[in-house]
Amino acid sequence: MNPLYDTIGLNYADLRRPDPRIARQIAAALGDAETVLNVGAGAGSYEPEGRRITAVEPSAKMIAQRPQSGATVIQASAEDLPFDDDTFDAAMAVLTIHHWSHKEKGVAEMRRVTRGRLVFLTCDPSFRGFWLLEYFPALAGLDEAHMPPMDAFARWLGPVSVSPVLIPHDCTDGFLAGYWRRPAAYLDERVRAAISPFWMLGDISDGLGRLADDLDSGAWQHRHAGLLERDALDCGYRLVVSG
Repeated sequence: MNPLYDTIGLNYADLRRPDPRIARQIAAALGDAETVLNVGAGAGSYEPEGRRITAVEPSAKMIAQRPQSGATVIQASAEDLPFDDDTFDAAMAVLTIHHWSHKEKGVAEMRRVTRGRLVFLTCDPSFRGFWLLEYFPALAGLDEAHMPPMDAFARWLGPVSVSPVLIPHDCTDGFLAGYWRRPAAYLDERVRAAISPFWMLGDISDGLGRLADDLDSGAWQHRHAGLLERDALDCGYRLVVSG
């Protein structure tokens, strides 16, 4: 087992603090479930309070960064969950499915061990409305290669609901679109280190240079002036709920 996050997860808990507005949306989607399985749990982000949590995470470095809690933590992968059928009231997977080696199998495993709802926070790989693609167009190819299309969830699970998750302008969670109104943050190597797509792109010096130049000249601010007045933005993130 050699998970990507054993490499990139060193400062993950500091830079990827759960945003309370997104957390409320996930908690609401879980309904009244008392026992919740968190698959690809990372450092424990978005695990709702007041529930009995079991967290599954393949990376030992991510597990080591978890805060003290009452959760049961198991080092394992989504594709081979070590639980009996119908063990949990609900299961969640937050910004993780694109890392799974066999997505359909992982989803089937979640369905097998869960009596009720499955909740996924993911991205729509067909979304092209995020300005960061102007500087790093290869991000679109990464999404297409690794993110399941929205219709895949219905093929795997039957009827699902899909709703947008708007990203606050001051989002505390430093995932890819978390800095959409703070563009200079993408120039910070420490920030990028907690965002997995940047590790997958390889040499990004050209995009970084163009972004730095546009920020220095004011070109970015002129081109995206409307964004500076927005409190939240649709960047393609979606909440998928089954059951």
